[in-house]
Amino acid sequence: MKRIIRFSAFFLPAAILSVILIGAGIVGYFINGGFNLGVDFQAGLLQEVQFAPSAFSLTWSGQGNASVSFDRNNMYIVVSGAGIEGVTHTFPYTQYATLGALTGALGSVEGIEVTTVASADAQSVWLVQSTQGNPLLGSDPYVVHYLPEGSPEIPIEDVRASLQTLGTVSVQVLGERAERRFMIRMEDSEIEGENIPAERIISALERTFGSGGVAVTRSDYVGSRFSKQLTDQVGILMTLTLLLILIYASIRFKPQFAVGAVLAIAHDALIMVAFITWTRMEFNTTSIAAILTILGYSINDTIVIFDRIRETRRIYPEDSFVDILDRALTETLSRTIITTLTTMLAVLSLFIFTTGSMKDFALCLIIGMISGVYSTIFIASGLVYFWDKLAKKRAAKKRFSGRVPAAAKG
Repeated sequence: MKRIIRFSAFFLPAAILSVILIGAGIVGYFINGGFNLGVDFQAGLLQEVQFAPSAFSLTWSGQGNASVSFDRNNMYIVVSGAGIEGVTHTFPYTQYATLGALTGALGSVEGIEVTTVASADAQSVWLVQSTQGNPLLGSDPYVVHYLPEGSPEIPIEDVRASLQTLGTVSVQVLGERAERRFMIRMEDSEIEGENIPAERIISALERTFGSGGVAVTRSDYVGSRFSKQLTDQVGILMTLTLLLILIYASIRFKPQFAVGAVLAIAHDALIMVAFITWTRMEFNTTSIAAILTILGYSINDTIVIFDRIRETRRIYPEDSFVDILDRALTETLSRTIITTLTTMLAVLSLFIFTTGSMKDFALCLIIGMISGVYSTIFIASGLVYFWDKLAKKRAAKKRFSGRVPAAAKG
């Protein structure tokens, strides 16, 4: 006979531990002044920049339109327009390994004019595309940047110092320090008038680090109305999710099982929020996606275990409810571990091999999956156990109170 693990012995300690962790999250929320809100929830401007010198610039004087685009291994010039057959010029970095070779090939396209700034011996794979400027080429130069290997790191303190004249501006490092990438956020209250001060940020950085040495890799602006609507919608979405799960679990199981399932996923959400609060990870739409993903993952595991509890109760009707719980949890433990570990392998790959918001997303999933397994075993099942225990006490008290008057009457 398979040895039954007495999970029920840890229901109360687990509940105390969860209260402590969630309480710590609430304390952290007030100590740290709330969430580290991303631009999605906080009105203002967000720019991701990379300190990379100018490599060369392109202008267009030919017929029709010409646009430039990049990927990791190639550069493309697409020529199109009315009465012109669309042509895509592809420049593989394997074929044009140096900037000298690449700019020479670009200059051979009729209508393209190239102004080279960097050394001709620089590697083409070092090129960095900036979102600043119009990729649709014209008379205004489109600047292409590059980041040579071994470039010195840029201290974040120097970046913050260069932006002090703009007011309250937050700066964070993105990726590895050698990549010299930073996220700069300016709150809506610091933006004067209707113009978004993206150019002011770049000008302030270039005054300190040199003209043409800053590439903008992302630029977003969120108005105050949109950020408020998004915040309200997130609250509604989370509430509806919990309500629908409560309805579903109530139909499929008894009310105590439904409440246990909702309590477990609410627990997982609060644990993830506590983690985000204490680590000062940016709270944005990616964080919401991670939380909702974990809610779905956790409720699936909970439903599987609840099904096994119901099935075990039919097979062993004479056993006490606590023995049924321990037996069901023991029988599903291997399934829970295998499912979690296989999913964790994919999530760990995301965490190791990605950067930025995707890395944060993977980290949230890791914390959420650990919390999901814990809450399914100890929180959801624990509540069902305590509910059943309390119901039996009330039933026994009612029977006892019913017998006392009858005895007194006799």
